[in-house]
Amino acid sequence: MSNCQPPTCPQCGSDRNYKDGLRSTNTGELQRWLCRDCGYRFSEAKPLQENLRCHINTAGTILFSRQVCDFLTEESKNLAVIENPPKNGLAGATEQAADAKGKIIEHAFWMKKEGYAENTITRRIRLLTTLMKRGANLLDPESVKTVIAKQQGWNLKTKEIGVEAYSCFLKMSGGKWDPPHYRPVRKLPFIPTEQEINQLIAGCSKKTSTFLQVLKETGARCGEAWQLEWIDFNFEAKTVSITPEKGSEPRMLKISNTLISMLNSLPKGGPQAFQGKYIFFVRGFRSQRNRIARKLENDRIHKITFHTFRHWKATMEYAKTKDILHVMRMLGHKNIQNTLLYTQLVNFESDDFHSATAQTVQEAQKLVEAGFEYVCDFADVKLFRKRK
Repeated sequence: MSNCQPPTCPQCGSDRNYKDGLRSTNTGELQRWLCRDCGYRFSEAKPLQENLRCHINTAGTILFSRQVCDFLTEESKNLAVIENPPKNGLAGATEQAADAKGKIIEHAFWMKKEGYAENTITRRIRLLTTLMKRGANLLDPESVKTVIAKQQGWNLKTKEIGVEAYSCFLKMSGGKWDPPHYRPVRKLPFIPTEQEINQLIAGCSKKTSTFLQVLKETGARCGEAWQLEWIDFNFEAKTVSITPEKGSEPRMLKISNTLISMLNSLPKGGPQAFQGKYIFFVRGFRSQRNRIARKLENDRIHKITFHTFRHWKATMEYAKTKDILHVMRMLGHKNIQNTLLYTQLVNFESDDFHSATAQTVQEAQKLVEAGFEYVCDFADVKLFRKRK
């Protein structure tokens, strides 16, 4: 460790860096520092605007200025060497790649102007670039269709998303095609036990565990949780206001004292509760999750993703309340058909019950608040029961 003052991270602006030894890149640059917040490696502090990148595989977002050209230059610099070059030689392949690269730049700006979310733009640009690298001529729909069909490493869902990305590309240019039909088989989502979720939360870093606790208690989408600001939390009322994404409904949800304590332990260096680059945060989570799974020798933990917490919360909430409308409002769904999935995930029914009696209204009220349900009256008392 060095005793000198660490420079500011050019990626996220944090000064929480440490010297990680010298590491040489392919270009010969020596990277001396590692950011503790976003995981970015760099050599010397440079003005933030000089280091902004649009690499989809590192930054995770597209910056619509000169940086988008920088991204496409880096991602597409080897596009002249494609899997199936045309028979008229490398000159044709190079010209084809240059035309397609220009179209992708144009398409990125077009999606931005049309109001597409940054995550959507990033994912589609990445897919189009991958298709181009693997030999697809983006100006020839049949070529794209052939390359998508040949991707043995892609599952049906990835191929379906690839078709959507190219359909959007054609929408910009007014082109048409007969898209292939990939219909992935819908499976029931994986639901871990609460113990496994708690073990994962306990084993992660402070920032990651707080984020996971938010997901556990609210059932919010990861994008909704990541964009939370401090003003969205009301620590006195113990609530959080969720700003929706994907056309969902806004909602206000209760949070626990445990989560409030975890949030108060985070640094408040800006309006957002969770600072840094999302793509680096995701990579950090995966690394921590895999380490915990190996340590506990539990492969089920490998299967837990951010969205798994939403499935778990919805399943547990329905098992507790049997109120599908309540679960629908909690998740922010507009269509109840999307919520009905959680009625069939896990059967928590049991034939064993706890029983209790109440002689006054106050006693009955306490039993109802504890989850007991009324059965009948007997000998001037009311009988209640609750499944074990």
